[in-house]
Amino acid sequence: MNIQRLILWSWGLGTLGFLYVPVLLLILFSFNHSPMAVTWDGFSLEWYRQLLHNRGLWEATKNSLLIAGSSTLISVIMGTGAAIVLHQRAMEKWRLLTMTLLTPLVIPEILMGVALLLFFVMVRMPLGLLSVTISHIVFNLPLVVVIIQSRLRKLDPTLNEAARDLGATPWQTFWWITFPLLKPAIAGAALMAFTISLDDFVVTFFTTGPGATTLPLKVFSLIKTGITPEVNALSTLLVVASMLFIALSLFFQQQPVTSRSSDQEKETES
Repeated sequence: MNIQRLILWSWGLGTLGFLYVPVLLLILFSFNHSPMAVTWDGFSLEWYRQLLHNRGLWEATKNSLLIAGSSTLISVIMGTGAAIVLHQRAMEKWRLLTMTLLTPLVIPEILMGVALLLFFVMVRMPLGLLSVTISHIVFNLPLVVVIIQSRLRKLDPTLNEAARDLGATPWQTFWWITFPLLKPAIAGAALMAFTISLDDFVVTFFTTGPGATTLPLKVFSLIKTGITPEVNALSTLLVVASMLFIALSLFFQQQPVTSRSSDQEKETES
């Protein structure tokens, strides 16, 4: 048993090391005083200071935040509505629609990027912030639907039935019962969609245009001239932000399904 336990622990630690040691090295060398990215020469925050004064990076950051925020908002609104409708109409003909809606989750990103590029060329839409935002909505929407649907399956259907028996309209039932119970899932879906949109490179690479350079594309262009501690500093900030958003998303998705407050119950009964 001790040998088996030792093998399992070694396998687990080796897997974690394989995944996270490169990330930890990247974070470590972002504080390197040396201009050489792979030679340690003491601790310094100089590259973070230079990063703050890099106008090109800040412009790319602004584009990334604008695209991620817009695509997340639209995806959450559309995805929440689609998830509720598909959950309420779980019939055979709606299952086909569900499978079609979730197809972007299994399509390779490079194929999706090429397909979207051909679509924009065919409809003669100029490539820019709008085309990138639409592309991000395409792969964020099914993700939101999956997360919201998983939450809907955990809800007690008798709550909606009780509200209707008490005279609540469909809108009142949704606003006072369904929506409060879906808030954790909506918040989790929004954070996950925002993170994926912020980090996306492949689809953005195919659908972007002049003046719409995002942060991942900017990092890629900087790496072409060599990896510098400034790139490490920027990558560190992206890694920390991504991990934070994912952790918050998982936290909200794991919130227990609870009933409404007494004030909301009184409002529904009235």
